[in-house]
Amino acid sequence: MEEISPQLSKLWQITLEVWNTGVFGYSIGDALIALGIFLAFYLLRGFFARFVFSFLDRWVKNTSTKFDDYLHSALIEPLRFGFVIVGVFFALDFLDMQGTAAVIADNVIRSLIAFAIFWTLHNAVTPLSTLLRELGRMLTNEMLSWLVTGAKWGIIAIGAATILQIWGIQVAPIIAGLGLFGVAVALGAQDLFKNLIGGLSILIEKRFRAGDWIMVDGVVEGTVEHVGFRSTRVRRFDQAPVFVPNQKLSDAAVTNFSDMTYRRIFWKIGVEYRTTLDQLKEIRDGIETYLRENENFVQPPAAAMFVRIDAFGASSIDIMLYTFTHTTVWGEWLEQKEELAFKVKEIVEGAGTGFAFPSQSLYVEKWPEGTPEPFVPPSGERQGEGSKSVN
Repeated sequence: MEEISPQLSKLWQITLEVWNTGVFGYSIGDALIALGIFLAFYLLRGFFARFVFSFLDRWVKNTSTKFDDYLHSALIEPLRFGFVIVGVFFALDFLDMQGTAAVIADNVIRSLIAFAIFWTLHNAVTPLSTLLRELGRMLTNEMLSWLVTGAKWGIIAIGAATILQIWGIQVAPIIAGLGLFGVAVALGAQDLFKNLIGGLSILIEKRFRAGDWIMVDGVVEGTVEHVGFRSTRVRRFDQAPVFVPNQKLSDAAVTNFSDMTYRRIFWKIGVEYRTTLDQLKEIRDGIETYLRENENFVQPPAAAMFVRIDAFGASSIDIMLYTFTHTTVWGEWLEQKEELAFKVKEIVEGAGTGFAFPSQSLYVEKWPEGTPEPFVPPSGERQGEGSKSVN
């Protein structure tokens, strides 16, 4: 026992040394106490989230405006993170670090504070954009989306640079090095920048926005779903998505059907050449009367309306019908155009004439020598009876 006692004393001495200097030279007991301080503030965070923050949730839901709802959603998580910062600060302060450890601890606190500040700014961009949408109507949803995305990425970049500066990392040399690298990248990414500029021109000129029905000859026709930085997603009428580079949409002629004030009907109605002058006037006046008495069609001078004998075609007398409907909805427009077609047919047939169809007449001035003459049966002879042929 006497031989073992010095060994136990030595083990106990080593244990005390490890306990006092086991965590980077600091006592394990102090480290546990510091951990307890951090956990206490973390539990306090849960208490506030359950009672105080839940009270704020109910309060903002009962207000008439939606802005405070968006602001509350944006700030609630950074506020909760504030308890983590306070817990880390008091835990490290209890350890009373010295030298390099103190510098690291100070940088950790500063980095957490900077992270919380820029996190708050990043989240606050969305409710601020909502406020801009309510205050001014000059910005479209697509323009706001681009501004919000750009602002968020800008805040992230500034926040990252701030944290790097806290740790003594100089940002300017990094940016300079990236500038040289960027020149090389830009040479191989010209299409990307062209599409980016094309997207900006689309938003600035307000050519179209999400939900618009557009047509680009030879490219796409459908409904715009999203205007991105590089391409625009257009949903065709067969529900297939088409991703069109912004450069094509900015350089091409784009027809935006959703911005139509009225929708046009332009027909050429061909009637038979046997139609008399009185019948032509009856058809013209009947169609014009129907258009002027029907509230579905836009009346002059708001829009042009013409029903006129237009041309003598190859096989018909052409009547031009030119008018506009109030509705621009495709389904309603088709329905009204169908009703107009029924009425035109009724008017033409009621006038005692009919619609012409393409035909050709062949006139033979003289039969070639030696060609048999065509046989014409006598008028009293029925079809199917015997006939004589002339050789």
